[in-house]
Amino acid sequence: MASGNPLLNAVNRIGLVPQIIIGLMLGVLVGSISPKAGLGAGLLGELFVGALKAVAPVLVFVLVTAALVQYRKGGEAKIKPIIILYLVGTFAAAAVAVAASMAFPTALVFKDVATSTLAPPSGIVQVLKELLMKLVSNPINAIAQANYIGILAWALVLGSALRHHGSDTTRQVVSDLSEAVTTVVQWVIRFAPLGIFGLVSQTVAETGFAAFLSYGRLLAVLLGSMAFIALVVNPLIVWSQTRKNPYGLVFTCLRESGLYAFFTRSSAANIPVNMALAKKLGLQ
Repeated sequence: MASGNPLLNAVNRIGLVPQIIIGLMLGVLVGSISPKAGLGAGLLGELFVGALKAVAPVLVFVLVTAALVQYRKGGEAKIKPIIILYLVGTFAAAAVAVAASMAFPTALVFKDVATSTLAPPSGIVQVLKELLMKLVSNPINAIAQANYIGILAWALVLGSALRHHGSDTTRQVVSDLSEAVTTVVQWVIRFAPLGIFGLVSQTVAETGFAAFLSYGRLLAVLLGSMAFIALVVNPLIVWSQTRKNPYGLVFTCLRESGLYAFFTRSSAANIPVNMALAKKLGLQ
């Protein structure tokens, strides 16, 4: 949408992904030339990450609730194949990650490990108990603490109740709230270039390029695994469903959604981008 400010219009014409890349390069430049300025710019990154963490749980809760409220029995809902494909993709990603870590083992050095108070679970019973307690966590606390298990559980409960007992006005209110929260997330994502600039500036100012070089092997394994999933596994999944050349759709998804998710580091906050892309591709 065009505004009356020529500068904002020029920035909007560049596109978000090029803006993020520019912010990344400027962050490296500022952090290396002036570490003091880089540390100061880190506030922008902290604000951006904090805003994403704050709004993402609310977005998930509202979207799941709205989806259940608006669902009509007998309507077309192909949820089963979606869940199956999600499980297949998740298992494939886990398998590739394990294989890559075994093929290219990397030693990591953690600071203050000796003073850590974290303890592993004592057994499967404790794991199941903690899972169940997260399910029944107070919904307000679940949102505040980004407990997505609790968020999903309470969203399913509330959405199901409103679907059976809510009026048309209530359904419209929930739908409007969903649209409003989605818009807020989109506003936050628009500040991604400034956030990336701040994060990179602070990292370069604190550690210099030596840190990047020391973790070069780890980054290579991570990025290589991600590239294998994006360019091999995902195309195979797409081809299994369409029996057509999958790379047109794959590259579109990487360009329109994957880059945003990569730089914002939040799959939940990337939901509005995915929804808009699904509408654009006629998948909704």
